[in-house]
Order: sequence, then structure tokens, then C-alpha cells
Amino acid sequence: MEFYNEMTVSFKSLSINESFARVVVASFVTSLDPTLEDLADIKTAVSEAVTNAIIHGYEGKDGIITIHCTITGKTVTIKIIDKGVGIEDIEKARQPFYTSKPEMERSGMGFTVMETFMDRMEVESRPGEGTTVTLIKTIE
Repeated sequence: MEFYNEMTVSFKSLSINESFARVVVASFVTSLDPTLEDLADIKTAVSEAVTNAIIHGYEGKDGIITIHCTITGKTVTIKIIDKGVGIEDIEKARQPFYTSKPEMERSGMGFTVMETFMDRMEVESRPGEGTTVTLIKTIE
């Protein structure tokens, strides 16, 4: 029988909770005995996704971010979910250096970083309803 585990955590969309999100996901993934590099990759991708939800999803307003993680076999799937403003044009938002907040000196590399550090990344979003970023990585 293939190993399976899951967890869900929700927290306020405050920038101080970004480090909390990284630690929670990293702790959950330790059951797969990842390398330090794998853990760093996952933590970086989670950081980017949570920061995007805080800055772009809720635009400085109060909201809730939910992280739902599953482990199936050696593969971890991490969903970062917000109920914020959503993304008008996902393909445009995924372009390197594109940012909807240039006044905040954002680099526009969040999605690129997530894609680089994970095996797969998916983005689902509806304007006015929120965004779900799914990060998938297999630990060898």
C-alpha cells in the first residue's frame, strides 16, 4: 500500500506568517526524508506563493490563506489558497519580470521561482474569487 498523508492549516494574510507557512510545510514533508536542498526548494516556493497571496491576493487587506498538503508515495502536493482578488490574466502574470505592483519594487519573479524549484506548478484563479497555486515535487 502506498504511503498517504495530508494536512491543512489556515492563517491570517500577514507577512509575519510567511515564515510560519514555510516551517509548517517543511515539517510535514520531513516524513519523506528529503535532502536539505529539497527542503530549501520547497520552503522557497511556499514562501513565494504565500507572499503573492498576501501582497497580490489580498492587497494589504485582511484575509485567510489556507495551505493543504498531501503526500502520496514520494510526491508532495502543496496547495496555497486565497479568497482574494484573483488574477485577470494568468499567462501574463506567469511571465518573468511581470508585476502588478511595480510601485512596491516587486521583481515579478514569484511564479518563475516556484516553477524553478518544484517539479510542477499550476495556477487556478478567478477574478473576485481568489487563487490556488499548486506546487508538486517528488522526493527521490
